[in-house]
Amino acid sequence: MLITTNAIVLSKLKYKDNDLIVKCYTEQLGVLSFLLRGVLKNRKGATKVAYFQLLSQLQIMLVYKENRSLQAIKETKLNNIYASLHSNVLKSSIVMFLSEVLSNTLKEEEQNDALYSYLENTLLWLDSQQEYSNFHLLFLLKLTKYLGFYPDTTQMEFPFFNLNEGKFELKPSDRYSVSGENLTLLKTLLGTTFDALPNVRINAKQRQAFLSMILLYFELHLGNFKTPKSLQIFNQVFS
Repeated sequence: MLITTNAIVLSKLKYKDNDLIVKCYTEQLGVLSFLLRGVLKNRKGATKVAYFQLLSQLQIMLVYKENRSLQAIKETKLNNIYASLHSNVLKSSIVMFLSEVLSNTLKEEEQNDALYSYLENTLLWLDSQQEYSNFHLLFLLKLTKYLGFYPDTTQMEFPFFNLNEGKFELKPSDRYSVSGENLTLLKTLLGTTFDALPNVRINAKQRQAFLSMILLYFELHLGNFKTPKSLQIFNQVFS
C-alpha cells in the first residue's frame, strides 16, 4: 500500500556499511521504522541523509506493509524547515535529549492526531524562540497529557504531589511525595503556556532537580522507560 504522511524523525542508526535504520513518528500510522538502503553510499545519498536529522519534520511516501518491522520509503521531502534547531548548539542539545525521550516513550503503531500536532507545533515554537532554557520541562510535562498520566489538577492547593498517583495530596503518603521548590515549579508550569514560559525564572540547580523529578514521573508511569543516556551531557550544557 502506497501512503503519503507527515513524519518526525525520532532516531537513526547506521546499519552495515551503507544503510540507515530510521525510526519516525508518523501522522497517519504512529511509530514506524524504515530501512534506507545504500543511503550512505553516494553523493545523492548524502542529501537524503540530511533530511533525517533528529526531530526533522518530513513528508514521506512509503510502501506500507502490515506486520513488517522495517518499512520502505519511496520519496522524502522536508515538510517544515527549521531555522535554528539543528544549527544552534543549545537547541541541538535539546533536540538530542528530547528525541531520545520520545524514541523511548512513543511505541504505538496507530494514528494520534492530537499528539502529532503537539510535537509539530512545539518544535516549531522552539525553533523560533530566543529564550528557551525551560522549554524541555514544559514540553515533557505537557507530553504526559498525550501519554495518559497528566497530573490531576483538581486539588492543586494541597501541599504535596504524589508522583506515583499523579495527584496532589494533603499529606505525604509515600516516598514519591514531592514538596518544596519542585512542587512550586510544578504548580507554576501547570498554569503556564509556552508563550508565557520566558517569564518563569529558575536557576540551573532548580532546573536539573525538576528534570530529575519529571523523568522519575515518566519512569513510574511507563514501565519500560529508561533514563536518557544524553541526560548528563544535557545537564552540563544547561548548567
